[in-house]
Amino acid sequence: MKEHLNWIPVLMIFFTASVQAQDASFSQFYSSPLQLNPALTGQIEKCARIGLNYRNQWPSIPNAYQTYQVTYDQTLSSINSGFGILVNSDRQGNNAYVVNRAGGIFSHQIRATKNIVVSGGLQATYYQNSLNTEELVFAEQINIDGADDPFPTGKITKEAQSFVDFSGGLAFDYDNKYYGGLAIHHMTEPSYSFTENDENHLSMKYTLHGGAMYKIDPAIHRKKTKVISPNFLYVQQGKFHQLNIGLYTHIKPFIFGGWFRHNFENPDAAIILLGLQLNNKMNVGYSYDYSLSALSGNAGGAHEISLSYRFCIYVEKSREVRAIKCPEF
Repeated sequence: MKEHLNWIPVLMIFFTASVQAQDASFSQFYSSPLQLNPALTGQIEKCARIGLNYRNQWPSIPNAYQTYQVTYDQTLSSINSGFGILVNSDRQGNNAYVVNRAGGIFSHQIRATKNIVVSGGLQATYYQNSLNTEELVFAEQINIDGADDPFPTGKITKEAQSFVDFSGGLAFDYDNKYYGGLAIHHMTEPSYSFTENDENHLSMKYTLHGGAMYKIDPAIHRKKTKVISPNFLYVQQGKFHQLNIGLYTHIKPFIFGGWFRHNFENPDAAIILLGLQLNNKMNVGYSYDYSLSALSGNAGGAHEISLSYRFCIYVEKSREVRAIKCPEF
C-alpha cells in the first residue's frame, strides 16, 4: 500500500484541472535538435544523422521519470531541405503514465542575405498515452480504517488515448557565428484527459533559443583550436517558465559544458556536461543535473546520455545553402 501511495502526487499532476501537462525535455537540448526545434532538422554537413537520447530523472526514486528517444534526419541538398523522424517514449511513476509519440518533420532553408541563412520546419506527431491504474491510488480510495485494499474509483473513464498534434519553428544563422530560433509545439492544444472532463489540454509550448560560437586560434606551438559557445534556452508552456543559461567549451575532441536552469519560482538545477567528438562523425555525451530545489539530495538529480552518428547513404551535390551552425550537445 505504501509503495502505491508514493505515486499519489504523480496522479494528481494529470488529474487536477489546475495543473497542466508538460513535455519531457533534455538538458543536452542541442543533442536532440528535432525535439528542440523542427527547423533544425537536416542541418548537418553530412548526408544523414542518427541520434539516441536517454534521461533518468530522480534516480533515487525507483522508475520515477525515464525518457528514451531515437531520431533520424536527412539533408536534401538539391532542394535546400531536410526531413526527419522522431520516436520518443516518456515513462513516469513506474510506468503508471506512459507517453509514446512518433513524428515526421520537413524543413526548408533559404539564404536571406549574404550572411544570414533561415530555416523553417513543420512537424506532425502521433501521440499514444496510456495509464496503468494499478500503480496509482486516488485520495478517495484510501481507507481511513487501515485496510490494505483501496476502494474502487469512478474517476477513470479510459486508460489509453491517441491523437495527432502539429508543431513548427524557425531558425537562423548569421555569419556562421550567431544562431537562434523559435519553436511552437502543440499548435492544436489536444486534450489529454483520461476522465469525462475534457477540459485538460496540452498547452502550447514556446521555445526560444540562441547563442554564439567564438573561435580562439591556437598559439604557434599548439594545433587545437578552441571554441567558446555561450547559450540560452527559454521555454514556456502554460504556467510553466524555464530559463537555461550556460557555456560550451570545445577543445577537440572534448566538449565541456555547464548551465544554470531556473524555473522563475525557484532555482532548479546546475548542469555539467562532458562530450567526446570522434572523427567528425560520432558524438557521445554525458550530463548530470544537480538539483538546487527542495528535492536536492533526496531525488538524486538526473543522468542523461546522448549519442549521434553522421554518415552518407547516397552521394548528392554540395549544399547550396550552408547548414545552420549550432552546438551538438
